[in-house]
Amino acid sequence: MPTTPDLSVAAWRKSNYSNPDGGNCVEVADNLPGIVPVRDSKNPGGPVLIFPNDSWSTFIATLKTSHRSSS
Repeated sequence: MPTTPDLSVAAWRKSNYSNPDGGNCVEVADNLPGIVPVRDSKNPGGPVLIFPNDSWSTFIATLKTSHRSSS
């Protein structure tokens, strides 16, 4: 059974693409080995999605490629 990672040492940072007015804010912590936790910055005590590093990297690369092709 998987264990819950210790997120007490997570260094959260807000996405550069988050809304500066406080809406649609996503935070990620990329200082934990092997995982990238993601949360809603308006609810820091709420649920956290945890992605393996390789899955997160693929997701971000896909977003960047999609963004470039639509510009």
